[in-house]
Amino acid sequence: MTGSDKKVIVAMSGGVDSSVSAKLLQNQGYAVQGIYMRNWTEEFEKNGQIICPQKTDEADARQVAAQIGIPFSVVNFEKEYAQNVLDYLFSEYAVGRTPNPDILCNREIKFKIFLEKALSLGADLVATGHYVRNRLNLTTGLWELLKGVDPNKDQSYFLATITQKQLSQALFPVGEYHKPKVREIAKQNGLIVHAKADSQGLCFVGEVRIKHFLQTKLAPKTGDIMTVEGKKVGEHDGVWYYTIGQRRGFGYGGGSQLPYYVVGKDLEKNILYVAEGPNHPALFKNELTASNLHWISGLTPKLGQTIQAKIRYRQTDQNCVITEMAGDQAKVIFTEPQRAITPGQFIVFYQEEVCLGGGIIN
Repeated sequence: MTGSDKKVIVAMSGGVDSSVSAKLLQNQGYAVQGIYMRNWTEEFEKNGQIICPQKTDEADARQVAAQIGIPFSVVNFEKEYAQNVLDYLFSEYAVGRTPNPDILCNREIKFKIFLEKALSLGADLVATGHYVRNRLNLTTGLWELLKGVDPNKDQSYFLATITQKQLSQALFPVGEYHKPKVREIAKQNGLIVHAKADSQGLCFVGEVRIKHFLQTKLAPKTGDIMTVEGKKVGEHDGVWYYTIGQRRGFGYGGGSQLPYYVVGKDLEKNILYVAEGPNHPALFKNELTASNLHWISGLTPKLGQTIQAKIRYRQTDQNCVITEMAGDQAKVIFTEPQRAITPGQFIVFYQEEVCLGGGIIN
């Protein structure tokens, strides 16, 4: 694909993926502009030092833009990010669910507010550093979201709520590459971020420990830790700080000396339920219900048809069938029992390499 006279605004995060995306598009002849989204600027302490990773990321993005000779600017979406992502995150944890703010960030910020801003600035297209691909299916006339070529970096899970219009206006240059090749391209072009570590933690928030982050809004509340057999084995400091499948911080159980894992939460009674060992039956279920379903094509899969799904990022595809569907809700049955199905997380559906869409696990 070549750009001719088309203008593309790249969401430059200061990382190697979006930096290489900008360079690749420039090489393809697009008129490229970089924008850094300032969505979070609070500092935090790490190893006795005050850190604001966003300042470093913004400076790196600016320097890369200067290196490759493209216009660069910064937009401030802190208010929108707080209202559309952080408020959602806190409200979900407050009711005992474990949300996925990165998916919401892509839906509400990158492919909504940022896309609208880019178009208002005269862009024909936007681009991000996601490891995904998109294509127009000439048979159906519909846009498809495909997994990235690199199976270790595929990020289609995080874009499961994207729409047809958004897909038609987006480019994903690194989706065709494996990560080592992306770093090689960055190094060959002398980009200062070629060896920069991948970002961790919440989208735009960085290396914030989630429990410390939640404590800024959700106060501790002591309650009992109970086994599924009804034995009290300790106390917790707030059920909202824990997620299904978590093992840390509970000591060891019984004579087996197997660690405890979270298997349930009772918000009303403030009880955290645990079970011994990583393979306890209470951790496994072969079905779930999901709501707020979104289908990228606008078409729903056939009931009873075998498709694939992930209930968390990086999980291998799991065969399943949708047995019931009403409105934006569905019942899903898996071929194999799934470990630690977590309310609030997303289930994302696939048909081989095509991402079909997804919804929130109830």
